[in-house]
Amino acid sequence: MNRMKPIDIFKALSNESRLQILQWLKEPDLHFTPHEGIDMNETGVCVSQITQKLNMTQSTASQYLSILQRAGLIKTERIGKFTYYKRDEEAIQAMVDFWKQDL
Repeated sequence: MNRMKPIDIFKALSNESRLQILQWLKEPDLHFTPHEGIDMNETGVCVSQITQKLNMTQSTASQYLSILQRAGLIKTERIGKFTYYKRDEEAIQAMVDFWKQDL
C-alpha cells in the first residue's frame, strides 16, 4: 500500500454512499446506462450518472468521488467536458492484501 494510507481508505469507506459508489463501479453495466457511447468498463462512469443514481447534488457527489480518489480507490479520466470515474482495481487489490497480511 505504497501510495495509499490505510486510515484514508477507512475514512473513505466509512460513508454508505461512498461505499455504494465503489460497489456500483465494480460492475457499471449493471447499474448505469452508457453515456454517449462510452465503454464504462474501460473509461468509467460520468459524474452526472453517479449524481443521478445517488439522488443528491452534484457538489456532494463530486466531494464523495474526490474523497475516494484521494484515498486511491478510484481513477478519473476527462473526455471533453465530462469526467469519468472507475475503480482502481490494482489499488483495491493492494488494500485487500494489506488487510489479509497486516490486520
